[in-house]
Amino acid sequence: MAAAPSGPKELPRRRSASQICPPPRRPRTLAEVQPGSENERLGVARDSLVQNPLIAKAELGKPRRSCYTLPGYDFPYGLYLHGADGGVPEAIGHWHSMKPRPPSQREMPRNYIAMNRGALKAGYVTAREYNLYRQLKDIRCNEDNESRFKRAPPKIPPDMTYGILARPSTPFFDLLQHRYKEVWMEQQRAVAMAQQVGKKKLQKRKVYETRTTLLRKQQPPVKLDSLWHMPHFQKVGPHLSTFPDRDAHKKAFSVYHSEIPVRCGPLAQGIYTAA
Repeated sequence: MAAAPSGPKELPRRRSASQICPPPRRPRTLAEVQPGSENERLGVARDSLVQNPLIAKAELGKPRRSCYTLPGYDFPYGLYLHGADGGVPEAIGHWHSMKPRPPSQREMPRNYIAMNRGALKAGYVTAREYNLYRQLKDIRCNEDNESRFKRAPPKIPPDMTYGILARPSTPFFDLLQHRYKEVWMEQQRAVAMAQQVGKKKLQKRKVYETRTTLLRKQQPPVKLDSLWHMPHFQKVGPHLSTFPDRDAHKKAFSVYHSEIPVRCGPLAQGIYTAA
């Protein structure tokens, strides 16, 4: 039995994007609208009724359709640039360097200080006279005077690194160990101790006494005068005494004071109440 001839293996053909991706969904037409669906229209219907994005409803279980008419499958989207410079090979083989251009003659600004000084020496004081003098004698600034206004390039050290400095790394160990809380608590304790020391220093200071503070502490004694009585009532004894002697008087009043909590009335002389 003869062996099959071994030829070169055919490589798999690459598929294009249009073959891999499904074709885009075109705008809906009236022919595609089924009776009873969401986009069914009654009466005189046009294709624009199902292609209006404001009234078109999405189909159940399908992506929303575009309401705009799209070009054909062979339409290339994007901007096509016609390469007229030769591309990368031309850039590598023929490197074009920029030739320096001669500096253009720049018009120097007007020297208003010199013109105003000259107009003042000539005796002109009004604005119209100043304008006429400037039109007659147009004085320009010198290049030497103008050079001092030019900003020189900044002096940059040779080892300078451009860009933004990197942010320092986050101390995760301090965050996990609540280090910031402990530092804050220590600071608060130190502040409280400093306040207490300051209060003690203020208390240790000598307080100077004034006349007002002395009068508040010890008031001078005031001589109390006895009430005035008529002369013929000064040495008059009681006309009625219901107690046989002084001891009976004291005993009766002691009993009265002991019964005040259990008796009614403003003078505690009423009936007895349950204690």
